[in-house]
Amino acid sequence: MVTTKVLIVEDDLLNRMFYEAVFQQRGYDMMAVDDGAHVLDAVDRFAPDLITMDIHLPHISGRKLIRKIRRNPATQHIPILAITAFAGQQDEEEIRRAGAAGYLAKPLSIERLLEEVDTLLERTPELETESHH
Repeated sequence: MVTTKVLIVEDDLLNRMFYEAVFQQRGYDMMAVDDGAHVLDAVDRFAPDLITMDIHLPHISGRKLIRKIRRNPATQHIPILAITAFAGQQDEEEIRRAGAAGYLAKPLSIERLLEEVDTLLERTPELETESHH
């Protein structure tokens, strides 16, 4: 079975640890980046199946990074889940226009995060016995 690779882009240590713990339970291979300046290099090197993208980052906004990933033919297919404290309707529309495939407002629950991840990966988790779908 091929392991799902998730790139976590999050500058807050506690949030990053939360995502890592959730994805580790799923058996995903992960790479975490805490600074916007390193994201594009990490995408090229790690070749993730999914990117979780914080919007408020040091050096470059998540919104700009999403646009750059979308403009690159080698990375434009990767689904991006924007996770942000900017929870207004207009914020969501702008972030989706930039190219995010999914959008979640902080704080978020494990269930909501995994639902969105499964939707973006277009699959349901194998061996999940407590599924509420």
